[in-house]
Parts: sequence; structure tokens; C-alpha cells
Amino acid sequence: MKVNNLHARAILCVSFATLSSAGVNHIWVRDDLHFSVKARASNLDGSLPIYKNPNASIEDRVNDLLPRMTVQEKVAQLIQGDIDGWVNMTNPLDNTLAHNQTGLEQMMELKAGTIWAGYLAPWDKIVYAITIGQQYLMENTTLGIPAIFQSEAAGTIATEAEGLGYSQLFAPDLDLSRELRWGRVEENYGEDPFLTSRMGRAYVTGVQSGRRRNVSDTAIARVAATCKHFAAFGSPQGGLNKAPVSGGERELRTYYLKPFNYACMDALSIMSAYSSYDGIPNVANKYLLTGILRHEWDYQYLVTTDAGSVDYLITPHGVCPTRECAAKLTLENGLSVEMGGGTYTYLTIPDQIMNGTVQIKYVDETVKTVLRTKFALGLFENPYPYPDYASTMRTQGTRDLLHQMEREAIVLLENNNNTLPLNANISSIALIGPQSDRVTFGDYVFSNASNNGITPLQGFAEFLANTSVKINFAEGCKLWSNDDSGFPDAVIAAQESDVAIVMVGTWSLDQTLLATPGTNATTGERIDLSDLSLVGAQFPLVQAIQATGTPTIVVFVSGKPITNPWIQENVDAVLQQFYPGELGGLAIAEIIFGAVNPSGKLPVSFPRSVATTPVFYNYLKGSRPVNPGKVYPNGSLLFGQQYVLDSPVPTWSFGRGLSYTTFNYTHLQLSCSTIGTKEDFNVTVTIYNTGSMDGKEVIQVYMTDLYSSVLTPNMELIGFTKVDIPVGQSQTVTIPVMSSQLAVWSLSDGWVVEPGDFNIFVGTSEEVYLNMTLTVQ
Repeated sequence: MKVNNLHARAILCVSFATLSSAGVNHIWVRDDLHFSVKARASNLDGSLPIYKNPNASIEDRVNDLLPRMTVQEKVAQLIQGDIDGWVNMTNPLDNTLAHNQTGLEQMMELKAGTIWAGYLAPWDKIVYAITIGQQYLMENTTLGIPAIFQSEAAGTIATEAEGLGYSQLFAPDLDLSRELRWGRVEENYGEDPFLTSRMGRAYVTGVQSGRRRNVSDTAIARVAATCKHFAAFGSPQGGLNKAPVSGGERELRTYYLKPFNYACMDALSIMSAYSSYDGIPNVANKYLLTGILRHEWDYQYLVTTDAGSVDYLITPHGVCPTRECAAKLTLENGLSVEMGGGTYTYLTIPDQIMNGTVQIKYVDETVKTVLRTKFALGLFENPYPYPDYASTMRTQGTRDLLHQMEREAIVLLENNNNTLPLNANISSIALIGPQSDRVTFGDYVFSNASNNGITPLQGFAEFLANTSVKINFAEGCKLWSNDDSGFPDAVIAAQESDVAIVMVGTWSLDQTLLATPGTNATTGERIDLSDLSLVGAQFPLVQAIQATGTPTIVVFVSGKPITNPWIQENVDAVLQQFYPGELGGLAIAEIIFGAVNPSGKLPVSFPRSVATTPVFYNYLKGSRPVNPGKVYPNGSLLFGQQYVLDSPVPTWSFGRGLSYTTFNYTHLQLSCSTIGTKEDFNVTVTIYNTGSMDGKEVIQVYMTDLYSSVLTPNMELIGFTKVDIPVGQSQTVTIPVMSSQLAVWSLSDGWVVEPGDFNIFVGTSEEVYLNMTLTVQ
């Protein structure tokens, strides 16, 4: 939904100048309007206030409510509260349904716009806390403005979150995985802006589609998605979390802004980034947050800072000496809500308004975005959890969807001599490695969440329960140790088995443990790496098992690419399982034994070593000269130039993913081989399943702008789709491409589709299957 700006400007908007010329009392509410200062929730003529009319337009409701609000009420809408202020959330297992009334009232007086409720707790307790909070706001405050209750995630996203009373989720994460040392790579959709754009929009659409129960037709979403982190947060210098990001506007536009522009214009919330871009802190970047987001893109909804990031203007950014300065810059440059986690600098705003250092118009404009979001969610009509919320939690349908996701996310990277799939008639398998009897989730889960997961050992046992296949298990080593004392047992397990499956990788911890002193992890927020190779004794364990001569399958369970190219060159098969969900342990067994044909594709490229990064596939032309050297297994050296003893070419590149069947691509066609600069076109191709197993294939379309006024990427993904093709059958697929996808950020600082030739091809970033030339006139 877009707000009509001309209409909005025509309706009452209270500014500092307006207040100065009208009768104003000590609470800074005009006393010359259609309501009494002493009864601000009603009209003088007895009519229903527009903001209470569920059938009025959202913009009319916003503009009716805003002038009724005091400065304190407005500022309270701009500061995030926390349910821990009135319900004790310390113990995740405690289900005491009691609250602190004084804490509730104090919280709602100062921090009532958005409220953090993302705790691990019994569902009843979450529902109780949210219900108490919303009831107080709706029934015991003058204007009855409900809050937006927030979480990072909630089960199967919107359906479960909605029933529990959550109204905002802090996702999707649209940062690009172009700096692989950064700890939060595990949260992203990969290195490509087109893929991230489409995945992000799908997430936003899925979360927001529909309405809450018992709300009016003017509501447009049931739960607010939050696109983050705006912008370019995922490429910090040195791969260090929150470090500055270097770049110019062309790089910003070509890569980092595209996902937000495509996926988030209908999202009801956006989160800014901790980092700076080109020397300007994002939390107070007027060009990004106001110039581009608000004015150029006409974004109308809530923008929030990240936790404590306003204080970063003081330390470490060093652009403000005081909390007052930090609050002023963030509010006036970003029109943003302040999240908790810091010193709550926005509490200084009422005094700054009184002394004239902050203009009320910036408060008003920001409050309008918050109110607009709340009306769009229907919260004024029904902000409460549902009585039957339990009926939507962890349903069989949810579990079936999760199971499908687990299966389709696994990527087959190598399969020498058709080692996979394994035959269920074999006598035995060795299941080895520190990831084989462990549930490894990403870091944005709550304490004890892994207790609901199935380990690979459990998954293989379940899958093979009705067979005679014996599982010989040996951990071999820990993830975090160089201790190899478990190697002998692992070697024996491999020698006594028909095939050895070695499961290694990275690991993260839940949000509670990740912040606990004395714990360790190799991925997650604030967990950045200088080396992307396997940690501790894991790589020597793989080598020891391979040396037994038993066919060896390596499974990477990780949150980011792993750099051990020896594995690719020496083992029989390699699979990648990015951090799975609860059924990941079963899904990997189903893939390895062929109950499911792998169909996943890499969303990110794998470097040969951290020294060869960055290795994203869509590098600018000329960025990757290749004249490699090599260190041979016997120690002899082949000297090259790029690099002297290694190669800049990834071990595996974006889009790679093998299948147990074979596909043949034929009959590539363009809807028109010559188009105008404003014409869209279609790419059509036919794919045959020429193998012996039904399979799913992701058709990928790329383009290269052969000659342009500025440097353009070596290649760019411009379309993809996934199809299911039975053995011996074919499917013809048509993928639409918009002319705007051919545009470059020109020398005149604008998007331009330039005349010329474009190479359009299907395949992966590693291999061209078929190609044609498109001419733009």
C-alpha cells in the first residue's frame, strides 16, 4: 500500500510552527481543535473520532490521532519497551502467570510504541504478557494506542506469531554474503542481489499476507516483516562485525540497495544498520534513510534502529559527544524508532523540544510512520493473542513443510563415480564426525531450541529402522578441539563399514549461550573468522578416514562456506547442509540413501582459502585475472601469478548443485532478439530428464552486458525457477525478465538501459549450457 502524498499534505499535520501560533498548554497539545484537551479521546460534538473508526482510511486515522497526543505520548511511541519490565522472563522454563503492575505502568509511560517479546518461554506466558500489556494500553491509557510486540522469529513465522500476539518479526535479513569472514553470513540468502531480492519478497509476502481476525478491510497485513539491515551491512572491513563498509554510490545501487527496493516497499518495517557506509553512520545517514528510502522510494512505514545503535554515534563512531546529540541526529536524519539495548537516548527528546534543539515536526513525522503501521496491522481493532493460539502451533502441516524445506536445501557438490545414492541393501555405514550426533542450528534461536531437533545419528537410525544396515558410529573428535584421541575408533568404524559418512563443519550457539562467557562458536553475531577452514582436528579426521580406503562421503554442516579444497579433490562425494531445522538429521539420511533426489543450489561461492576472498561470482569485469599456481600433494610447486601458489577461482561457485539424475537443456529462445530500452522480454528453454530418477531442477538465467559506459558485473543472475521433471519427460519453462534488470547506474547518477548487445545464457555461474545474444536498440 502506498500513501497518497498530496492527500497527506492536505490533511492536518502539526508542526512546531503551527504549535507556536496556536493555543498550546504544558503538554503541547493544541486547544483550538475539535476535541478537548481534557478529553482527547473524544470529539467536542460527540461524534466518533476518526482514529477510532475502523472504516476510515489509514491516513485519515493517523492525522486525526496525531494532534491528540502529548509530546510524552509521541516520544513513547518512538522507544522500544520490553515485556521483561512487567513479567519476569529470566527463567525460560518458568510458567508463572503474574506481573508487576508498577513495572507495567512505568514501561508504558515511556516506551510504548514497540515492545520486545522475543523470549524463550512457555506459550501461555508469552500470551499472558502480551495480553496484559495490550489490555493496559487499550483500556487504561487516554488514547488507547496498542503496541507492536516483536520477536526475531516465531516457529512457522506469521501463522504461529499471529496467534501468540506478536505483530512484528525481525526478518528478512537482506545483507549480501560477499564478505565470508563476517559471522552473520548464516543469516543471509547468499551473495547475489537478485536471489536475495526474490527470496526477501517471498518472505515479506508470506509473513504479511492476510489480516488479523476481527479487523477492518483497511488493515493490509497480519504481522509486520522487518527488512534488515539497511544498508550494505554484510561487507564490513576485515569481516569484523559492525566495522565500517567502504564503497561508492554505484556499488551501493548495483548490489546492496536492490534487495530492499524490490522486496521491502510493502514491508511494514525496515531496520537500519550498525555500520557506517562511506564514512557516514547508517543509523543517522540522511541520504540513505530520508533521501533514498523516504523521498526517492516513498517508503511510509516504521523504520527502527538496531539494538543500542544510536549510542554508537557516541562510541565507536565518534560523531556525537552526548546522548542528546545522538538522539537528535538519529531522529532528524533517519525518522527512526529507537530500539532498546542502549541508553535510550530518545528519552532526552522532550527536553530538547522544550529548549528548541529538536523540532517537533521530526517527532510528528516519525510518529506518523508508527501509527500508520499499527493501523495497517489492524491493532486498534484487535491487538490481542487468540484464545485458540495452541491450534496453530507445531501442526502436522507445518512439520511437513519443514521436512520439504530440509530436503530441498541440501546441496550435492561432488559425486565421483556415482558414489551416491547409497543402496539400502549395503551391510553397514560408518557415521563419523562431531556433527553426526549433534543438532546445529544458527544463532538466532532461543535457549534449548535444539532439544526439538533430530541429530543425524537419530535420523539415519529412523530411516534405516526396517533394514539390515548396521550403523557404526564414532564421533572422532570434538568440533572445538585438536584432540585426536578419538581417531582410532573412527578409523576402525570406517574399516568395518561399506562406506564412511564424515560430518564436519562450523557451529553456532543460541542467543543465550552465544553471549555467555566461556562458550565458543565459529559463526553467529559477533563471531567473525580469520580462517574459513575446518577448526581443530576435523580436517585431519577427514584425511584419516579417507586414508582407510573406504569410500568416503563428507557432509559439511555449516553456516558459511568451508575452505578445505583437499576434500573436494580426494573424497568420493561431498554434500553441503547449511544449518538445518528440526528435521535436518532425517533429511540428510533421506538424501544420502536416495529416498530424495538432491536439488539444492549454492547461494554463495566457496573460496579455496580465506586469502582468495572475495569470490562472489558477480565480480566487476577485470576483477579476476587467472594464472594460478599450485602446491602438489608431494610438495612440489608450480608457480603462477594469480595467485602464485593458488587460484582465485572458487572451489564451488554460486548456483552449483548436482542431482542423481541428468538434465539436458535444449531450444533456448528469446521472445524477441531485439528490444527497445523499455521493453521486457522472456527467456524460454526446454529441459529433459535424461537420467534414471525423477528430479527437481533449478533453471538459472544469467546475463552479461558486453559493453557499457561503466564497469558492469562479469555476469548477473536475472531469473530462476524450480521444476519437477519425471524420468524420460521434459518441461518447457518461460522466465520473464524486466528491461530494468539490464540497467546500469550511469555516469549521470541514474538508472539507464543502454543500447548494445547482451549475452543471455542458462546454466550456472560455473558453466554455460546454452546462450543467445539480445540486442537493445
